[in-house]
Amino acid sequence: MKKHIKFLGLLVIAAIQFSCSGDDNKDTTVAQPPADDTFIRGSDISYLPEMESIGTKFYNNGKAEDMLTTLKNAGCNIVRIRLWKNPVNGRSGMAEVKALAEKSRRAGLRVWLTVHYSDSWADPEKQVTPKEWEKLSFEDLKKAVTAYTEEIIREINPDIIQIGNEINSGLLFPTGHLMNNEQQCIALLTAASQAVRAKSSNAKIMIHYADIDGGKTDWFFNKMNSIDYDYIGLSYYPMHHGKNLSQITATINALGEKYGKKVVIAETSYPFTLLYNDFTNNNLGSSDQLVPGYPATPAGQKAFVLAVRASVAASTHGQGFAYWGGEWVAFRGKESAFGSTYENQALYSFDNNALSVMQAFAR
Repeated sequence: MKKHIKFLGLLVIAAIQFSCSGDDNKDTTVAQPPADDTFIRGSDISYLPEMESIGTKFYNNGKAEDMLTTLKNAGCNIVRIRLWKNPVNGRSGMAEVKALAEKSRRAGLRVWLTVHYSDSWADPEKQVTPKEWEKLSFEDLKKAVTAYTEEIIREINPDIIQIGNEINSGLLFPTGHLMNNEQQCIALLTAASQAVRAKSSNAKIMIHYADIDGGKTDWFFNKMNSIDYDYIGLSYYPMHHGKNLSQITATINALGEKYGKKVVIAETSYPFTLLYNDFTNNNLGSSDQLVPGYPATPAGQKAFVLAVRASVAASTHGQGFAYWGGEWVAFRGKESAFGSTYENQALYSFDNNALSVMQAFAR
């Protein structure tokens, strides 16, 4: 009898704990940014699921804190997540990205997807058609793009969908190469755009070009003129795109005025040190790659991002900015030769503590 009573008591305690846990889970859902918070302050977090899967911890003022919570509390209002079609290891695939998007929304953040239309990295020089699509005719490739884009909207319905990543030379090579097959490139992007419009009433469409050079960007977006989209996305990395921050404002003004679009700096970053935290060669590690007046220190990193933000805000058509690689700390360990090429440009120090650059996201 005593054992029976004790067992019932344990059941009651378990029920209470489960009930409290359920209430806590409800309480952890944070409200989305208010409708009038339209200036984009974003950060790419694409590596976060892989990092968390091996127990990587992040800190704020020395205390363990979920990265999404830190970003939200700093003032970030959207997270940027890459999406690959059929990645070999599942990383950045549909299932992982959908879960991360849902987690981000529960944390009170909007979702911006960068759809690569590839099984791996897509960039100005490399736009590899997914293996599943590589033998399709042009007409069947358009149908595949439409169906896949509709699936993305159905499964995730992002606040912003970037149709292609750094598509300076087009996408889905060779069929959609802008210089060799311009009309096919435009037709593929049009198919993606039309799929978004048909299936979502809220998703904003972005077309992304990796540069801020006025002549290059004007040439490119003139080619995009027949496509239905909302935002022009640009990348700005001083080591690749020049050290004149005033060019940001000038290019945004010119593009916004000519094409009637809002313009976003979709990717930017800067180092807080030139040192290493693993055995992987860093993307940026030399003082001659720095912008004069912005040293590779935590204060210099913060000042640079604030300057980029101010350059966007000073323009007539600027809509915001996003930081790239902010999560990419040396999570595979200090001895790794296959670790991060970006740990010195992350939003976190070498001990994974949030840096002062987080203040650049403040509303």
